[in-house]
Amino acid sequence: MAAAITIARKGFSVLVIEARGTIGGGARSEELTLPGFIHDTFSAVHPMAAASPFFRGTPLEKYGLEWIQPAIPLAHPLESEAVVLERSVTATAEKLGRRDGAAYRRLMEPLTRHWEAIFEDILRPMLHFPRHPIALARFGLPALLPARALANLQFSGERARALFAGLAAHSFLPLDAAASASFGLVLGMAGHAVGWPIPKGGSQQISNALGACLRESGGTIQVDRQIGNLRELPTARATLLDLTPRQIVRIAGERLPRGYREKLAKYRYGPGVFKLDYALSEPIPWLAESCRRAGTIHLGGFLAQIAASEREVSKNRHPAEPFVLVSQPSLFDQTRAPEGGHVAWAYCHVPPGSSLNMTERVERQIERYAPGFRGTILEKSALTTKNLEERNANLVEGDISGGSADLRQLLARPVFSRNPYRTPLRGLYICSSSTPPGGGVHGMCGYNAATAALREILS
Repeated sequence: MAAAITIARKGFSVLVIEARGTIGGGARSEELTLPGFIHDTFSAVHPMAAASPFFRGTPLEKYGLEWIQPAIPLAHPLESEAVVLERSVTATAEKLGRRDGAAYRRLMEPLTRHWEAIFEDILRPMLHFPRHPIALARFGLPALLPARALANLQFSGERARALFAGLAAHSFLPLDAAASASFGLVLGMAGHAVGWPIPKGGSQQISNALGACLRESGGTIQVDRQIGNLRELPTARATLLDLTPRQIVRIAGERLPRGYREKLAKYRYGPGVFKLDYALSEPIPWLAESCRRAGTIHLGGFLAQIAASEREVSKNRHPAEPFVLVSQPSLFDQTRAPEGGHVAWAYCHVPPGSSLNMTERVERQIERYAPGFRGTILEKSALTTKNLEERNANLVEGDISGGSADLRQLLARPVFSRNPYRTPLRGLYICSSSTPPGGGVHGMCGYNAATAALREILS
């Protein structure tokens, strides 16, 4: 959608073809449990949208999108208390103790101060001349480290280490992997600079606003149309594929040069997720009061415990005590549930293609920090990796990131190139999360791909 809007704004006619009955990809909302309970099928919390140059430059509020900022972006309970990421770096640091608070400020204040410059560079392909080299270097040096190493180097206490470990675990990488620290820095910086907002009414409202913006810009959308081969597409000066490498090989492989096709075939996908959606009779009864004001909760304990859980997943095993992410949007958005009711969303990382039902393990983690949680459940929906891929074919074996985001594939996504969006076929581009900067609701994969296409169309 970002690619389509970017090109339509230049006066070109644009057609978007969607395989499902509604637009949205990973930004959809459905009644997955009971009537009137609105759940985000995939993405729910959107720090990267708030930080994205594309979203900040597109007036989606005009088309009905309304962002809600929870009082606390993130809480990470440690038994009966929680360490929190506040909007303020100083407020966050004050609760980490004198030594670690000072270390946190030294790490995060310079990044947060220059967040716009840093995001402008990191949301572009890795192989480019930086527009803000000093700010990027300040981010890049610690970002290349393993998350465990950076946490241990920076902090002496378990509270600060746990907070950073939970942020870095969004990478889906073992916390001993190079560059896993980058995710902790990016998400922490975003939390301080722009928050971790949720869209009023659900993530579908993001897609609806993008669709309205595209139509007003002259674009057209077709839904319920599955494309099996490039020959089924109308003639166009540029065709942009919001597909992962496996699907591109399937529909375009016969026309792609063998060498390029083989590179796409070697592209590596990451772990999957197991996801639960809940209709609740009341809010989750967290022991830590700050969790009751937070939009996102990280469950997994201390650094060593989170690292052990993510290491198990990387070895294709299911952790007994998984790292669990929880979102409870109805605390801040009354449109998500009938009066008196609430919705919650939880997921954990699992091996790719996993069919194991992780409900008991996830709920055990929630009960650990919110005793009595099971008594609030009215209904629940479980989605395995297969269920997720059935709902969105880009979520290959449950991978919600469009491919592993390890250091190799940060540089070569999906191939090593200064223009990774362009394929060897003239006029054919890739605009999915399998291109830089990778997964997340930020629109920058599409924006960057459209910019590359326009550069060649107008040359």
